[in-house]
Amino acid sequence: MEILCKLERLINRISGATGWLAGWLCVLMIGVVFTDVITRYFFHGGSIAMQELEWHLFAAIFLLGAAYVVREDANVRVDIIYAHLKPRRKAIIDICGYLIFVIPMCTLILYSSWDFVSYSYQLQETSSDPGGLPYRFAFKALLPIGYGLVLIQSLAEILRNLRLLAEKHNPPLTDYAAPQQKES
Repeated sequence: MEILCKLERLINRISGATGWLAGWLCVLMIGVVFTDVITRYFFHGGSIAMQELEWHLFAAIFLLGAAYVVREDANVRVDIIYAHLKPRRKAIIDICGYLIFVIPMCTLILYSSWDFVSYSYQLQETSSDPGGLPYRFAFKALLPIGYGLVLIQSLAEILRNLRLLAEKHNPPLTDYAAPQQKES
């Protein structure tokens, strides 16, 4: 059981690191968009490479930040019923959701994206637009990386929920969540 806890903590740290990276990519994207807008509207310039960089940064933020969102349970869900359930029932629903939906979807995307990225790398694919970005295959490689991260974070969430179900009264605490402050 101890090895599973260590594995869960390692996966949580990886997701935390990629979430941190995604946050800084947001700052970079804001700078790129700001520069692009200023250049286009005030200096009547602009760059196809700059616009493509915006798209690629947005994709990187989404793909690298998704595992962090899963870790923090910050994903969007309709929780009319779920919000009122006890932690043990939530754990069962979460385990089923990961096993039935998330893990198969991630596995399918990983399987189908491998040839897509491999072919792009073999071609040393670049932008088809004149003045566009080189090394498009590097950005495409984020697809299997991002979904691989979500897959392993889903496994960590299953482990966390299994530990919660194994505990009789006290749910296990996670070492990455901020402690809740009591209201006065």
